[in-house]
Amino acid sequence: MAYELSPFQSIPLDDALLEMLIGEHESITLPRLRRLWSYFRNALSEPTPSGGSTGAPAQAAGLPLRLQNPSTLEGEDETSLRKEVVIENDIAWRIHTLVDFMFPESPTIRSTAPDVRRASEIEGVLNAVFKANGATALWQDAALLGSVYGHVDFLLNCRELDRIGAAGRRSNATSRRQGDTELGNSNAGATSHPATSGLSPEAIASRLVIEAIEPTRAIPLLNHSDYRRLDAYILHFQQLVNEADRSGLLARLSRAMRSGSSAPRRGSITITEIISPTFCQRYEDGKLVMETLNRLGRLPVVHVQNLSQPLMYAGLSDVEPLIPLQDELNTRLSDRANRVTMQSFRMWLGKGIEDFADHPVGPGQMWVTENLDASIDAFGGDADSPSETAHIEQLREAMDKTSGVTPAAAGHIRARVGNLTSENALRISLMGTIAKTRRKRVTYGTGIKQLSELILHALDVYSVFHTRPEERGVELTWTDPIASDESRRIADALAKAQLGVSTSVLRAELGYAETDE
Repeated sequence: MAYELSPFQSIPLDDALLEMLIGEHESITLPRLRRLWSYFRNALSEPTPSGGSTGAPAQAAGLPLRLQNPSTLEGEDETSLRKEVVIENDIAWRIHTLVDFMFPESPTIRSTAPDVRRASEIEGVLNAVFKANGATALWQDAALLGSVYGHVDFLLNCRELDRIGAAGRRSNATSRRQGDTELGNSNAGATSHPATSGLSPEAIASRLVIEAIEPTRAIPLLNHSDYRRLDAYILHFQQLVNEADRSGLLARLSRAMRSGSSAPRRGSITITEIISPTFCQRYEDGKLVMETLNRLGRLPVVHVQNLSQPLMYAGLSDVEPLIPLQDELNTRLSDRANRVTMQSFRMWLGKGIEDFADHPVGPGQMWVTENLDASIDAFGGDADSPSETAHIEQLREAMDKTSGVTPAAAGHIRARVGNLTSENALRISLMGTIAKTRRKRVTYGTGIKQLSELILHALDVYSVFHTRPEERGVELTWTDPIASDESRRIADALAKAQLGVSTSVLRAELGYAETDE
């Protein structure tokens, strides 16, 4: 597939390098990422016409061969000897719990602009932009993708700003000239703010689109001398279209052999987008369909590591260290299911009795034989296996320690809390989850701050809402994931007020907006 790369791109990217990056992504990176998602999602296989499943869930791929491919005897039905497979997804609920602790609601954003009125305007614009893009749902989606894959990227789409930016630039040019005349060129930049487009924060927010990019379709082109810097950002993925698949006969036959279905399918195209600090290009099946100037002068991308990994672009996944433990747990659960199946029912071995198989053992049954050596031996029946039970419990505890999420974090209280108060007991039981949440809030908080700065920079470049670089800083106030006593929180706030903490900070910590009465 040949790409018509723009000669104006100021990045070291040519057709050969792009093909190599896509090839490495599809052959090395993508299978690993899909494995992480399949273990988190544990999707069921395709349904059968009778309502069952054509196979085991996704995590069954980690079971040993003795459970995946049972042997069969000659002449026997294959399903009669198939071993039972038990899959208990202990990963998904832990990931969901981490997301709930991370973002029970959106963090409060406070501008650090020195002017109070200016800070209020900036906060209004940022809150409107984030609300228009989902607010808490946006952060929860990002936290979920980051927990599974190890990192997530925020992409800011500014295409709609061009429609209002031109009018804003014309009006702002006039406003700047008038402001310079009234205040003098030496003081205009320090005492006045350039005029904006005059749109409300809600109207501005509707022109900005923030997308949480999953790593399965993102290919970062890292700077050769600094892994923390991006030279370009490449998106490569398949997109469905509203028409039937028009692939050739051989391709359809090959797909039918793989899936077992020859029914027509919806068509798709291969999308490749290249975003650089100067240009943005979009290819469909290798053909250039769009090329625009990137007026931001920088990549509209904010990279967030789930858990920081030194000297690496990708972060640490919460799913990856749980996979070996999940495989071992599913194996032992399947072995126990097979043991219980074999031992839960009494079985009989009949010797020297004619037609014994045609007359099952039951109340009132009688067999007659002249064979003096005939006998009926009973065997089976459930038996306790303490070592098996202990091993399964130890596996669950290992997953608790590895993930930092215990059943108590999901609402299943099993810890011995003694005589402690309920809140203190809960915090002690959830100490690992709270510590991990605080660690993750460092990386996600930094990402939200960078995204806020990028939004304000974009609005300034497109002459929609002007700000100076020193006005684009923000601070975050996070919500405590554990409910605390309201009277105690108010008492703590009063004590902080006596120490000189500002009212706006205290109201944000208590969860009250500036307009709340």
